[in-house]
Amino acid sequence: MAATTPVQPIQPPAYGKLITILSIDGGGVRGIIPGTILSFLESQLQELDGENARLADYFDVIAGTSTGGLVTAMLTAPGPDNRPLYAAKDIVSFYLDNCPKIFPGSSGPWSVVHKLAAGLAGPKYDGKYLHKLVEDKLGDTKLHQTLTNVVIPTFDIKYLQPVIFSSYKLKRDPTKDALLSDICISTSAAPTFLPAHHFDTKNEKGETIRSFDLVDGGVCANNPTLVAVSEVSSEMVQRNPDFFAVKPTDYGRFLVISIGTGSAKAEHKYTAGMAAKWGVMGWLLNGGSSPLIDTFSQSSADMVDFHLSVVFQALGSEKNYLRIQHDHLTGDEASVDISTEKNLANLKEAGESLLNKPVSRVNLETGGFEPAQDEGTNKDALVRFAKILSDERKRRQTK
Repeated sequence: MAATTPVQPIQPPAYGKLITILSIDGGGVRGIIPGTILSFLESQLQELDGENARLADYFDVIAGTSTGGLVTAMLTAPGPDNRPLYAAKDIVSFYLDNCPKIFPGSSGPWSVVHKLAAGLAGPKYDGKYLHKLVEDKLGDTKLHQTLTNVVIPTFDIKYLQPVIFSSYKLKRDPTKDALLSDICISTSAAPTFLPAHHFDTKNEKGETIRSFDLVDGGVCANNPTLVAVSEVSSEMVQRNPDFFAVKPTDYGRFLVISIGTGSAKAEHKYTAGMAAKWGVMGWLLNGGSSPLIDTFSQSSADMVDFHLSVVFQALGSEKNYLRIQHDHLTGDEASVDISTEKNLANLKEAGESLLNKPVSRVNLETGGFEPAQDEGTNKDALVRFAKILSDERKRRQTK
């Protein structure tokens, strides 16, 4: 392993050749899957650059929705030593320790009562443990203090429009410089599962400058990769000096890793015949899952993947875009909240097995992921990406 050296903040893309983006989907307890993938990627960067290497040192922007937003905050919020609050290897342990308390009673004889309560008497969970946990961990850290740029989508239920918390926009819109804890609580507020979140941002005089009424970012962007790409593209249009001049044909200089939280699409658990009989409660609750939430979250995630795959292929740079997703989850594994010891262990195993699966791309006609030709496994691809990220960081540091 390389010798440990002092770690400098990532330099802007203008000093290098690439724009590096990491994106993490929403998915509740299934955040264990990207946690496992990210742990491997960070370990490869540490093999190259020393044990103090962290993901925030290599990515120009880290984007996350819902549980992915929480992971984003863990990877980018400054700790006491002004280094990331969590190493990637600690994410899975965080989920194993806390998910049973965030989602109590999510299985067993009382689970049916909880599911009925979701549709009749308010959210399935009160969110108190999650809120206190996030507030304790993130403290007074605000959006502008993250160690690299972040992009975290939410949705304003009052105005019925997306609200994107983006480091890039703060210079032009300081009203979004919210506490990172408020942003995380908001992007995780999945309808029927956790309560919506209201908060205000204030100016230096303590006066309210904007109010937010937010729910889960998965309502609009469960896969936030395209949002992150759009945020970066907007900075180029604004002539941000941190970015090199990019012509339309140069968009192959994006390097993107997008990590999903898994799905049960291979189960084919819903049919038109079933859906034709559903009313409001049928769409909200069916066989222990929520078809409505499954539908909008999975469809938005796959459309983002499909569009980006086409764009990168058209630019002749498909190997600069890596989507890692598991579409063969079954039963409890596909839930967002079942936190039994067995299910959490199964999700960790699913993440580990995903590393050894071939690099794949979604086929929009069939909905399935198909192996890419001559690109090896996801583990192989991450090793390759780690080398590129390390080289890009060194290139920027020398200029």
